[in-house]
This record gives sequence, C-alpha cells and structure tokens, in this order.
Amino acid sequence: MYTLCIDVGNSSTHYGLVSGQSVLCSENFPTKSLTGNSLKSFSEHLVPLSKQANCISFCSVVPSINEGLEACLATFKLPLFHLTYASCTGLTLAYPNPSEIGEDRIANAIAAQEYYGTPTVVIDMGTAVTFDIISSQGYEGGVIAPGLNLMTRYLHEQTALLPELSADNLLTVEGHFGKSTKHAMKLGVAVGFSGMIQSILDKVTDGLLVRGESNPAVLSTGGSIANLTKDWAQKSRFVGDLTLIGLAEAAQRS
Repeated sequence: MYTLCIDVGNSSTHYGLVSGQSVLCSENFPTKSLTGNSLKSFSEHLVPLSKQANCISFCSVVPSINEGLEACLATFKLPLFHLTYASCTGLTLAYPNPSEIGEDRIANAIAAQEYYGTPTVVIDMGTAVTFDIISSQGYEGGVIAPGLNLMTRYLHEQTALLPELSADNLLTVEGHFGKSTKHAMKLGVAVGFSGMIQSILDKVTDGLLVRGESNPAVLSTGGSIANLTKDWAQKSRFVGDLTLIGLAEAAQRS
C-alpha cells in the first residue's frame, strides 16, 4: 500500500502516492484554489489515489488553509498525519526555535536522512530557494534566498522600463553580455541565479568541513533546477519528489 502525500506550497500544492522512494501519480494543484468550493475539486482529484492508500500525510507552509484542508482530508476516513516540528520523529531538530522551520523543509530533511545519510545539503528551488543542512547532529538549519520567479518578477515590478521576463528557457541564454534589454536581463538572472546557488553552497560546505564533517552529499529539488547552468546542475543529485518521499517516511515513523 501507498501513503497519499500532500505538500502545500506557496504557489503550488504537490501530491502523489508514495512507497519508499517510489512515487506514483505525482501532480500539482494551485494552492490559491484550496479554499471554499474549490476544495471539492481538489478532493475529487484525490479520490482515486485515496483508494490505493493506507494513510494520508501532509505538510503546509500556508497555515490559513490548514483547517479547511484537514476537514477535507478527514472525509477519506484514512489515518491523517500532519508533519510539523512537534510531530517529527527520528530526526533531531538541532535548532533554537524549531517552530520556525518550514514543514516542507522538515520533510526534505527526513528523506535525506533516511535515504542519503549525513551530512547532506538539500537545495529546494521553489518560490524561495532553501538550503537545509542535515548532519550527524540532526537538522541544523539552513539558508533562505529569493527564488528564480521572484527575481524575474521583481525586476519588472520595481522598475518603470524593464519588461516582464519569463523564467522559462533561461538555460539557453547565450553570450557574455546582452545585446538588448531583455537579453541583458536574462543573462543577469541566469548567471546570477547559478552564481548565488554556488556561493551559498560553498559557504555551507566550508562550515561543515571546518567542524570536522565530511564533504556533504548535495540533493536538489524543485522546478527551478532546470534553469541552472549545465555545469552547476551536475554538482547535485536531483530528486524531484523529495518532499513527498519525506512525508511518507515521516508518517511511517509516527
């Protein structure tokens, strides 16, 4: 049997059936639609999956929808597990204020600990880019930086003349300097985004090595990984459904 796992993000809610590291029927649903009558549509998407599941596990970084979502999920009459810092089992949260840790980040850390060992750095590229460090001491914290879509949108929204820039296909940007405003913007975002990720990773890795930890495994997840330069992307192991895998493991531990 599988666990029906649901990861409520700021922009998109990702869900699927999970058994170990196997993920079936992985789909996305707009988070803004997880309210009112739209919850019925989401529930209808889950019906066929729930028939194959023995429990439901979810995490959320949008607290305002949690009550309605839990009521919706309760209709499936399956054991329901909500991953939070308080329900996390088997992973030490070596963090001064664990209530501040995003639930999706805890799920990523559990998956990394279970299947990839320690030390591991998890880079999740969503609306924000998060770096999470899992060491021999447990979950130690991380780094939060602006995501690719935030970078592209901010340039347009905060200036009078710069056009709106799509985050799509930034990987194919050519040249060393721009020959138009849009080309210059694409180069700035594409090269800058990859450089930001690399700089943060270098700092995190140095901190672990100074402490006597070994060189960490690097996992990446989230949609913006496709927009990193090819040479950088080869430096990590991409696991597209890492959060869902962690949710399933967290539910099993509970």
